[in-house]
Amino acid sequence: MRITQNIAAADGKVHAAELISSHRITPESSREEVRQLLFRTNDIAFDGVPGSCIRLLAPGQYGNKHHVRLYSIADQERAGSRTEFALCVRRCFYIDDFNGEQYEGVASNYLCDLKPGDAIEYVGPVGYPFQVPDNPAANILMIGMGTGIAPFRGLIRLIYQKFVRWEGKVRLFYGARSGLEMLYMNDVNNDLANYYDLPTFKAFQAISPRPVFDAPVELDKALTRNAAEVWAMLTSDDCRVFVAGTADMLEQVEKALLGIAGSAAAWSRVRDELVARGHWAEVLY
Repeated sequence: MRITQNIAAADGKVHAAELISSHRITPESSREEVRQLLFRTNDIAFDGVPGSCIRLLAPGQYGNKHHVRLYSIADQERAGSRTEFALCVRRCFYIDDFNGEQYEGVASNYLCDLKPGDAIEYVGPVGYPFQVPDNPAANILMIGMGTGIAPFRGLIRLIYQKFVRWEGKVRLFYGARSGLEMLYMNDVNNDLANYYDLPTFKAFQAISPRPVFDAPVELDKALTRNAAEVWAMLTSDDCRVFVAGTADMLEQVEKALLGIAGSAAAWSRVRDELVARGHWAEVLY
């Protein structure tokens, strides 16, 4: 993942974590396999938060010792002297530009194939892009796609655990190719429903109109349908914007927000102010 924010440097020390459990969070009928993996580490200095990342050191190829990839922490919990953390991983494949053959993504398939008791090596955590503000009246706008929802799930829980009564608006806009691929928001896993009754929380789903033909997810339309509220949040005294998902998603989001602003100048002014105040953070892969 690419974290478009200054991040704390890792100490470079390699740590180990044992896989405690691995379960598929997309239904078997979905063509996308996404798994939640729970790890346990004895590293007493592990200081990750939802949204920060570990540098996974997967077995390398072509003579390389390691294949390094960043993975965002979906959740974390201290268990005595140990720490447990979760990763949300989509099994990926790619097409070779030269021969047109399909190959397995090295890191994602390595993780998805792990069995409980197996161990991984990692460096980190690094980065703290999604932090709960100290001001409970702050508005929080979360925009995610695919496995980008993983850190938001932990963040939402943290918001309502840290503050008994959160006063600001918490809005989640989340996109997936189909309803079956709505991670943590499908018939199998829907723990975000625990927050639907809270007066300050709302979630908005967006799917592709033609998922079989890989038509783009209409995340922009979901934002536009709620334009008045989104713009009021963006221009409020204290608003935090967190974006997580695929890199090509950002262009769609920016275009939608520009349309909501009414002009390029208005959007540029608001966005630049959010960035300057450290209130805009992205984790893109």
